[in-house]
Amino acid sequence: MAALKLLEADDGSAVRMSDIAKEAGISRQAVYLHFPTRAELLVAATLYLDEIKDIDGRLAASRNAPDGTARLAAYIDAWGNYIPEIYGVARALLAMQATDEAAKLALAERMQAVRHGCAAVVQALGNDGILSPDHSAEQATDILWTMLSIRNWEQLTIECGWSQEAYIEKTKVLATACLVSDEN
Repeated sequence: MAALKLLEADDGSAVRMSDIAKEAGISRQAVYLHFPTRAELLVAATLYLDEIKDIDGRLAASRNAPDGTARLAAYIDAWGNYIPEIYGVARALLAMQATDEAAKLALAERMQAVRHGCAAVVQALGNDGILSPDHSAEQATDILWTMLSIRNWEQLTIECGWSQEAYIEKTKVLATACLVSDEN
């Protein structure tokens, strides 16, 4: 999709509908026929990226995990290893969100999907009776969601120089230590 290509190439510069139309080799009016707003186009682009990168297949191990701790580890594997593959588009949307409402909406919509996955992990830990009593389910979801944020991945892997493997392993250790009760 032309929008994805431009988002990855622009490093956060605002991508206009006319730019997307030109890249796709169609008129701007044709773009607007399919996507009445820029926000709809950006959301569709992120959903398309999820589709071509098979996020549902990647999340299958988490969704089918036998228990909460396995689900936690599988979710961190799936999402944590997905971030580097979508980082170009995510970086552009993160940079654009302060001044571009469409980018802000597209990013927020996708990050809510991640939060939903974090909530499912926390619910599984709670169902197993091993969720740490130090946090409510909502707080635990917030904590896991924050641990798995694109900005945290960026800070640890790019700024601090952690390998992808170290990021995944340390995130699993930290999340387990924080969210799983010591009494089990």
